[in-house]
Amino acid sequence: MAREGPTTPEAIGDGSGNRVARTFLRAIAAMNALGGVWIAALMLLINADVFAREALTAPIRGISELVAMSIVGIVFLQIAHTLWSGRITRSDSLLDRLTRARPAAGHGLDALFHLAGAAVMAVLCWASLPYFSRALEEGEYVGALGDFTAPTWPIRLIILIGSGATSVTFLALAVRGARRAMRRSLP
Repeated sequence: MAREGPTTPEAIGDGSGNRVARTFLRAIAAMNALGGVWIAALMLLINADVFAREALTAPIRGISELVAMSIVGIVFLQIAHTLWSGRITRSDSLLDRLTRARPAAGHGLDALFHLAGAAVMAVLCWASLPYFSRALEEGEYVGALGDFTAPTWPIRLIILIGSGATSVTFLALAVRGARRAMRRSLP
C-alpha cells in the first residue's frame, strides 16, 4: 500500500488551513527548491572542475570541501519537505498491514513513529546550536589558509533550520496520526 503524504495545511490542522501552516509549508517548499538549485549549481561546478583539470591542468581550488559541505546543506534543506510529501524512505509493510486490520492501532503507531522522529530532530537541532555558535564566534572554516577557505557557519545554520523544520514537520504528522487514530477508535 503506497503512502501518500499530506499536501495541504488542512492535512495537519482542523480543516481551517491557517496562515501559520500555509506559511510553514511555503517555507519548507522554498527550502526544498533552494536545495534543488544548489544541486544544479554543484553539478556545474564539478563539471567545470573536471574540465579545468583535463583541459587546463588546473583544478578549481576547494571543490572537495565545497562538495562535502554542500551535501550536508542540501540534505538539511530538503529533508522537511521530503518528509512532508511522504517521500522519506521507510519500511511500511508492518504498519500498512496493521492499519488495514486495526486502523486506530496503525494510525496510533504512525503517530508514535512521527513523535519519535520529532524528538530526534529536536535533539539534533539543540545539539547543533553550540557548534553553530562556535563556528560563528571563532570564524571556523574549512580548507587551508592561503589556498582556499570557506566559513562553516552557513552550513551549521542550515543544519539548525533544517532539523528544526523537520522536527516541526514530524510533530505535525504525529498530530495528524493521533487524530486519525482517535477518529478510528470512536464508535
